[in-house]
Amino acid sequence: MINFVIVDDFKEVTDNIKDIISKVMINNKLEYKTHIFNDYNSEFKKLMNESMVNRVYLLDIETKSESGIDIARMIRKNDLDSIIIFITAHDELASNIVRDQLMVLTFICKFDDFNKRVRDAIIKSLAYIGKKQAIKFIDNNAVYIIPVKDILYVTHDNVERKCLIKTDSRTYKIGKSLTEIKELSMGSLVQSHRACLVNEDRIIKIDKKKKQILFDNGEMVDLVSDNYKKEVGQLC
Repeated sequence: MINFVIVDDFKEVTDNIKDIISKVMINNKLEYKTHIFNDYNSEFKKLMNESMVNRVYLLDIETKSESGIDIARMIRKNDLDSIIIFITAHDELASNIVRDQLMVLTFICKFDDFNKRVRDAIIKSLAYIGKKQAIKFIDNNAVYIIPVKDILYVTHDNVERKCLIKTDSRTYKIGKSLTEIKELSMGSLVQSHRACLVNEDRIIKIDKKKKQILFDNGEMVDLVSDNYKKEVGQLC
């Protein structure tokens, strides 16, 4: 799931950005959601502090109540992963953004080929998120980063109440739900069973009669349910 967070005090601007995002996203299989605000109000700050994966912020630098630059500083205190794109009518503020080292993807002026630059920024954001796509977790003070492309499948252990991530070389136990892992995978892991996610890029055969899935390394899992045939059916 990609979460686009748009803030601008003019509705025509937020509507335009939402339309550009829709046109870009219709050409790929990624799930996404747009969150629209006309100011940096309490609802925005509540969302900003929530646990949410794959965020792309499109922030107006100057609204009636606060500066988007100050908001970006707040975001970066606890969040180094989300993408920030600044939208403004005041291009002279670009030097402030560079000086503050806020790790901003780009700076877009509302009066300079706006639609094309927003579209290009969204495409660039998706490419960036795709490259860093991985499951991250901490176990016994060690940080693990598992690239999604290395994952075969993920199952849920009801006894330990943990998910088991199976890769080519080992199995990891992680204290995240299947739903959370599915969101982190950005659509690469699909549901084959209420207790199983599978990596569609690693599947070479699905036997629905035997309820088995064969992966490209020769391993097999037998967690296939008719309740999820719509998701799995897309892979056949």
